[in-house]
Amino acid sequence: SPATGLMIYQTDGTVGFYYYNGSSWEGYYSKAEVDTLIANLQTQISYLVQKPRDSPSVGDFYQGGVVFYIFVDGDTGYVAGETHGLIAAVADQSSIRWDNGRSETTGATGTAIGTGSANTDAIINKQGQTETSYAAGLARAYTGGGYNDWFLPSKDELNKMYLNRATINTTAASNSGSNFATNYYWSSTESYISKARVKYFSNGNWLESEKSYARYVRAVRAF
Repeated sequence: SPATGLMIYQTDGTVGFYYYNGSSWEGYYSKAEVDTLIANLQTQISYLVQKPRDSPSVGDFYQGGVVFYIFVDGDTGYVAGETHGLIAAVADQSSIRWDNGRSETTGATGTAIGTGSANTDAIINKQGQTETSYAAGLARAYTGGGYNDWFLPSKDELNKMYLNRATINTTAASNSGSNFATNYYWSSTESYISKARVKYFSNGNWLESEKSYARYVRAVRAF
């Protein structure tokens, strides 16, 4: 009989894997069972290749902020089979005026999802490079998560942020952030030479605000 603690393995070529328990031969898995296990493993590997584990959802803390919108077909930035969307900073940057005091149109008239970054570029090109004395410059100067591509959201992007404000608040609070203020927030969408669009984060009302008024800024970035 085998020594205590040792196992004797069957090696006569019979299909399957067996061991001797001291009194009888016991099977591990049949060939069919092993083939099934391998097939299941290959399926899991294929799933991970097609859908990477690093696929964030709304409410996740990701790349320096909180995911609040996932692009859908028709959005600028949508790529079939991939996950892309918008991230909000975990806290407000400040309450500040929309422009730097220079009375001029900037061409930042985009309203749709995917236009906030271009709006921010247009404003900065007119108002000054990443100056922190006005909303778009302040948003662009933000470096949360080590990223430098933050921007002032467009009207529709700001609306998506408003709709998911409760989710953003919850995740932000768990990541050294803070809640949205019950106040007006700037979009990067210009209305006139002296006005831009703001949204009230208490009831969702829109207003065309004088650019000289101090409104809140919450920076956004795309991933």
